[in-house]
Amino acid sequence: MDYGKFKYESALKARESRKNQAQTIIKEIKLRPKIDPHDYGTKKSHVERFLRAGDKVKVTIMFRGREQSRPELGFRLLQRLAADVEELGFVESQPRQDGRNMIMVIGPHRRKSEARAERATRDSHHGERGGSRARAADVAAANVAIDDQPVAPPQPADGAQPAAEAQPAPEAQPAPVAQAAPPAQPKPAPAAQAAPPAPPKPAPAAQAAAPAPSAPPKPAPPRPSAPKPAPPKPGPRPPAQSRPKPEAPKPKPPTRPKPEAVAAQARAAASRAAAPETGADS
Repeated sequence: MDYGKFKYESALKARESRKNQAQTIIKEIKLRPKIDPHDYGTKKSHVERFLRAGDKVKVTIMFRGREQSRPELGFRLLQRLAADVEELGFVESQPRQDGRNMIMVIGPHRRKSEARAERATRDSHHGERGGSRARAADVAAANVAIDDQPVAPPQPADGAQPAAEAQPAPEAQPAPVAQAAPPAQPKPAPAAQAAPPAPPKPAPAAQAAAPAPSAPPKPAPPRPSAPKPAPPKPGPRPPAQSRPKPEAPKPKPPTRPKPEAVAAQARAAASRAAAPETGADS
């Protein structure tokens, strides 16, 4: 017995057995008792996708605050979810309270290996369909290309000549021209239908006397306007030294006081000097 061959065959069998086995994975989805309808629909679609893939789903309801006193809300929500995915899975573990959370486990109806095999067959079917479509498209494109090519006329054999060249077509003979009829002779007009006499032409002298039509007068060319005289330029200013300096005013001679005014001043001074003496005596 060959031990190496036995070991190789056992390894092949173990590999084949591992191919058919599938590791169980538990997916988890978390909900709240007051979840919105649209959010609930999204969570439900995720659960359906997990069950189709052959995985188990662990659904968790989270209670916060005063929601812990109303566990029936979470129980109703779990029952509703189990009823919606009844076609894809079954309730493997009934809802149970675990502290602030309520947990339920949903298992798929079929194994993961079966789901994987079905997915592989579906992918191969889609691939074959896509390949057939691609081939049909290529054939249609080739047919269109063939139809678009111009068709060449059939070429005759080497020894044969085309019928058109072998028997030349007879030339077309011109049709006989009909003989023209002789022109009819004009009949003489009767005397009654004679043309009226032409009016007499004016004499050449009268024609010379008639004045010739006068030609329209040509407009006279505009006269150039006389240039305006330029303003006179100011002459050069005389230098500062040439200007005459103003003469300084002459001092007036001192006027002598009149004798009458001098006498009056002397009298006033004498009267002022006598006044304090009279005040002291009194």
